[in-house]
Amino acid sequence: MKSKTHKVAVIAHRGARSLAPENTLAAARRGYEVGADMWETDVAVTADGELILFHDDSLARTTDAAERFPDRAPWTFTTFTLAEIRTLDAGSWFVRQDPYGQIAAGAVDPATAASYIGERVPTVREALQLTKELNWCINLELKRQPAPQEHFPLVDAVLKVIDEVHLPDDQIIISSFNHAWLRQVAAMRPRIECEALVGFSKTEPLQWEKTEFGVYNVRYTLITPEEMRALAARGVAVNLFTVNDEEAWRQEIEAGAVGIITDFPQKLIAMLEANSL
Repeated sequence: MKSKTHKVAVIAHRGARSLAPENTLAAARRGYEVGADMWETDVAVTADGELILFHDDSLARTTDAAERFPDRAPWTFTTFTLAEIRTLDAGSWFVRQDPYGQIAAGAVDPATAASYIGERVPTVREALQLTKELNWCINLELKRQPAPQEHFPLVDAVLKVIDEVHLPDDQIIISSFNHAWLRQVAAMRPRIECEALVGFSKTEPLQWEKTEFGVYNVRYTLITPEEMRALAARGVAVNLFTVNDEEAWRQEIEAGAVGIITDFPQKLIAMLEANSL
């Protein structure tokens, strides 16, 4: 885990997605402004092999793809070119839906909310460039790609962009549920920190008899405080996702969490500072 301002690293999930449209540069900037130690985001591949930030397989939830391309259902991002995706509005939905109630609560002022209208889906290159400009840190999650890009050489492509942007190794983390990709990154760029995601299933118990990686990003409902302390004793660090509850934050910090991935970095930071943590 990179150096951090607080006792526990505050990781802005998909940027500060309670304050801005997720996986956009606006969300990243909000995460930085509120004081998060880094932002976490998702790598996706377009039909023409370009790297963008996107989470869902479908563009429909967080863009206007269904309105712009009504005959292209289910709007899978791998079937759209970068040029097509760059025409989409990735911000208006957030203003309409206020998914975390932060516009209504006054945490997002009207002028800021209005600025999100027309926000674009960013490229990975833009995300890395912004991170470099801010002298900040980014956690890039390498995700399974839907057809027709399921066999795309994702690791090679991501490392190529990192090299071209010249983002320092200590400002980037690569994470994935695909641990083979992490081994590939470690072999090719041993100075880049790799973090293994576990807990894709919300119910399947985790096994901790063997630990291959130094840092695990764990679904917080699947690990006990006792397991976290035992892992720490073995030199294994644990980040927890996606945690938005203050009581859970307190329990996890006490149990030794190294980092917390949250949709509400602003609230977690306020709690940490109020309690001198």
